[in-house]
Amino acid sequence: MYRLLFTQVLRRIDPERAHHLAFLAIRFVAAVPPLRALVQRRCAPPGMPTARVLGLDVPGRFGLAAGFDKDGVGIRGLTMLGFGFVEVGTITAHAQPGNERPRLWRVLDQHAVRNRMGFNNEGAAAVAARLRRVRATRWGRSAVVGVNIGKSKVTPAAQAAQDYATSAGLLAPVADYLVVNVSSPNTPGLRSLQSVEHLRPILQAVRSAADGATPVARTVPLLVKIAPDLSDADVDAVAELVLELGLQGVVAVNTTIDHDLGEGGLSGPPLLGRGLEVVRRLRERLGDGPVVMGVGGITTVDDARAYLAAGADLVQGYTGFVYEGPFWAGRLNRELARTPLAGAVR
Repeated sequence: MYRLLFTQVLRRIDPERAHHLAFLAIRFVAAVPPLRALVQRRCAPPGMPTARVLGLDVPGRFGLAAGFDKDGVGIRGLTMLGFGFVEVGTITAHAQPGNERPRLWRVLDQHAVRNRMGFNNEGAAAVAARLRRVRATRWGRSAVVGVNIGKSKVTPAAQAAQDYATSAGLLAPVADYLVVNVSSPNTPGLRSLQSVEHLRPILQAVRSAADGATPVARTVPLLVKIAPDLSDADVDAVAELVLELGLQGVVAVNTTIDHDLGEGGLSGPPLLGRGLEVVRRLRERLGDGPVVMGVGGITTVDDARAYLAAGADLVQGYTGFVYEGPFWAGRLNRELARTPLAGAVR
């Protein structure tokens, strides 16, 4: 039924407007208890095994990647749909409108999406206040919520470490894990921060700010998100830095600029092959320690299983949500639950 709705209606609507309309519908259903309960019964299979990852009890290995819920406004609705965890953001220290429209395009023949959104968000202080309200509720305390942070566009690269640290200090107390995003192609100069000499001080500043904002007994897991367009040698260098600094993991991969469709990063099935290569390479170099979160091109349960087999502990998706519809996440987590996985406890 969703395929018919998408073909006849949604694909004829501007992609960003369609996103906002769909997200509004999700949030509306989540706010109406009878409707929410009905959808939860459909999407959250009973008896799903719990994965213990990053010190968290994660109800499903498949979660929502950053980019869909930029400001943390729809966490209840997204977990209602069967995502095992939700990563909000990307969030910057300063509120910003993002790039001018149009900035989001469907690539229908590849079931892909191209975007040049530019980290549009309300800013770290506003999102932190919202997440504190979420955490004050019983359902909010049980949800697994990661927070993805990026550099503000107005901040010079030379001041990037402090910019990231500002966001980390505000958001660490309400995050189950933090992800440092240095791999979006839509903020000028951001990807240059993936080089080890630039990345090291950023990660050190974020670690210090997060630790300073949370109780001594709690260490917020810190991960870094990298691009698929890094060379193998650069992937290896990031892995070595993760081990050197004692980070908790890597998110692989972000969108790719290896296309000829215009500005912005491409997501969806074209990423699958390289995403699996990067995850496999990271696992070989990280050993059994840090977590690897696999994301990029997941549409089917076989895609998710391929990432897990390559060494990912958790998997994420976003573009498949556009093409597969609201029951996609619940279906994938339900199918993953039918095949027990031997993933490590990390």
